[in-house]
Amino acid sequence: MSIVDPLKHEIWRRFVREGVLDHGRMNKRIEESWYICRRQNVDPYDGKGRIVLDSQLLTERRKKNQRLLQIAAPILEHLEKVFQETKSILLLADSNGYVLYMNGHKQAMNKAETIKFIEGVKWTEDEVGTNAIGTTLRIREPITVTGLEHYSLASQQWVCSATPIYDEKKELVGIIDLSYPIDCSQFSNHALATVVAAAYTIEQQFHMRKKDDMLELLKYSSKVKNPHFPSMICDDQGKIVWINHCLRSSFASMMDQPLEEICDKNWRIKTKTPIFSSIYHDLIGYEVTLQKTNHHEAFPFPTTIYHFEGVVGKSLSFQNLLKICEKVAKTESTVCIMGETGTGKELIARSIHQNSVRKNKPFVAVNCGAIPKELIGSELFGYVDGAFTGAKRTGHKGKFVQADGGTIFLDEIGEIPSEMQVALLRVLQEKEVVPIGGEKPVPVDIRVITATHRNLYKLVKEGKLREDLFYRIYVCTLNVPPLRERKEDIPFFIEYYCQKNDWLISFPYDVIQLFSAYHWPGNIRELFNVLERIRVEYGDRIPSISHLKSMLIAWEQEQENSETFHKGNLSYRDQLERERILNMLKKTNGNIGEAAAALNISRSTLYRKLKKYKLS
Repeated sequence: MSIVDPLKHEIWRRFVREGVLDHGRMNKRIEESWYICRRQNVDPYDGKGRIVLDSQLLTERRKKNQRLLQIAAPILEHLEKVFQETKSILLLADSNGYVLYMNGHKQAMNKAETIKFIEGVKWTEDEVGTNAIGTTLRIREPITVTGLEHYSLASQQWVCSATPIYDEKKELVGIIDLSYPIDCSQFSNHALATVVAAAYTIEQQFHMRKKDDMLELLKYSSKVKNPHFPSMICDDQGKIVWINHCLRSSFASMMDQPLEEICDKNWRIKTKTPIFSSIYHDLIGYEVTLQKTNHHEAFPFPTTIYHFEGVVGKSLSFQNLLKICEKVAKTESTVCIMGETGTGKELIARSIHQNSVRKNKPFVAVNCGAIPKELIGSELFGYVDGAFTGAKRTGHKGKFVQADGGTIFLDEIGEIPSEMQVALLRVLQEKEVVPIGGEKPVPVDIRVITATHRNLYKLVKEGKLREDLFYRIYVCTLNVPPLRERKEDIPFFIEYYCQKNDWLISFPYDVIQLFSAYHWPGNIRELFNVLERIRVEYGDRIPSISHLKSMLIAWEQEQENSETFHKGNLSYRDQLERERILNMLKKTNGNIGEAAAALNISRSTLYRKLKKYKLS
């Protein structure tokens, strides 16, 4: 059933035909909008949604408005409970008029769908004529548009109340709207007041969220890895919130100013690493390191007890490894480094050498798996003049003699041929080398560090490695954790790579999240290879998630299936609810009772939702 006011209908009919409007008969805001619609040639006999984003574009737009959605979702859900018995719809649109969120009475939703009033549609004045969302966007004020006040026919069976939402910077970020069919007038007097109150609550949350972000950024400053390097913390708008002592004399009077405005001819940005909220997971700021444009001026780095020329990060597993390395470096013990391919075993070996008493002597690295069997003897032990056909007249010093006084690093020790194992065992026992073709042993003063990605004890059982050699090299063992066990260090590896290659780029949260979900069979080497490919192919742009997945050579099918469940089979509202439940469970250390109380739901309801979202 439709409710039509004959007088208003005649006013509308005359205006769309003749452009004539009797002043004083309508709200001035509605009059203004009608004239604008007429000038823009909006079709008054249509008004159905024309521009509707596909699922991918809608997802991208939601990501851009993630903060708004996260803050508004609980408030919208509360309002839905209040109006669940009425035939109404609650909507959230962004600052461009695209509907990001829409939910309400099933009958009203079906009615709205007939005019393409759905999620993803652009609902502005120039698209569908005078309407609450579009008109509010233009006038920046709350408004109710009733029935025939809508310029286009499609919306004239609706009453819509909308109000703008402003963030903590007083910038318009969205519109909240309550719409219902014109024949449902039981709460028409309260609709506008309701959305205005909801918008106010959302705006207060923006202010509170900003304070939380600032506190987190200040806490983050205590974790800056090298306080003696010129660095600062900025918020997501680039305003400085913290500087270390290296910069206080230059920037102390410029706090709260945009970073780009205060970097002058004396300074340039060297690295800019994004900082994400540990609670809400959105971007809240950047850790920025600066560099003097005059490269002759340098800041001294502090001397530490154990110097490691790589990425330390925050992972407990790697911190513990470095503590062991520090102890081992002070000794002369033979070291065996265990770890998967690409974990940085040689870097660990070099760091042990550089922190030992032999640091000023040679460090010689040999990849036993890369040398042909027939050449490995001459490479390791050297040869004398005339030892074999093609030998140099002057002979050749082997790797052991080259490393005299220092450290020899035998990488992939498990690949050494069985015929060479006896000679290697003699060198380790006697500390002397007999070159091929020679008779006189050459004494060597060396420290031996080996590395392997294989199970050496298993090789002994299989007869591929001599047991006596195994016990000679398997003295002090170090296990280098794979990247999948230190994923919290991924942002630091990215920062290290960007700094090393002078690559000024920021990786968004969804990319870091993708990298953290991947299991990295090639470890750090694979991560650096992916970053290199991005830098070469895309420059200062970030490829899409689908393109990034194609770069991850071992992206598992079950990961894609899992993502399909979470992203595809769940509505956006369910995705937000699932994320809130996960965050609360982490906050309460998995305590179901505390989590249910904090979420304001019963334990049985929480168990049901855990089962629904496959979190059990």
